[in-house]
Amino acid sequence: MWATILLLALTAVASWTDIARHKIHNWTTYSGILAALVLNGLGDLLVWRGFASEERLQQLGWISLGPSLFGFLLCGFLMLLCFVFFQIGGGDVKLIAMLGAFLGPREGLEALLWTFVLGGCVGIILLIWRVGAWRLIVRVFRQIVWSLRIFHWSPLSEEERAQLQTPLFLAPSALAAVVIVRFGVMEWLR
Repeated sequence: MWATILLLALTAVASWTDIARHKIHNWTTYSGILAALVLNGLGDLLVWRGFASEERLQQLGWISLGPSLFGFLLCGFLMLLCFVFFQIGGGDVKLIAMLGAFLGPREGLEALLWTFVLGGCVGIILLIWRVGAWRLIVRVFRQIVWSLRIFHWSPLSEEERAQLQTPLFLAPSALAAVVIVRFGVMEWLR
């Protein structure tokens, strides 16, 4: 539980700075990655030396150093691909890698997917809010008709392109994803 509280606190700080300043600070993500790896490594040491049981440490949020490191590498690598191909921010890459270090590979991937689903929904809502639902539907319909008529996609004007550049704030979505994954929100809804 302590690891979950620390993860929620770090993700809440990242969410606040992401919304307020459009930046996720390195001190938040790097210290979180280091804390996750140290806590899980210390837990392994305590189990190995016989000072604690695995069940007790798992109640505190311990996942062992191996899964922690694998979750960090897996989530970090997937986000690095998103950084290269989809222009995701570097702070978002480190934040999701931190989630992987705390949650391990399975829950880390689940949190990553929830982060993108929630972030995409918020992005679509913001886009509809900024452009307007009717104008957005007309533009999409116009693009589809144009491409079907001459089998070529009509380029967007600079004004249309600027309107579609809605900033995504992934840190608040990551905070919600941690709550969904760690507290089993989807299990409650079944």
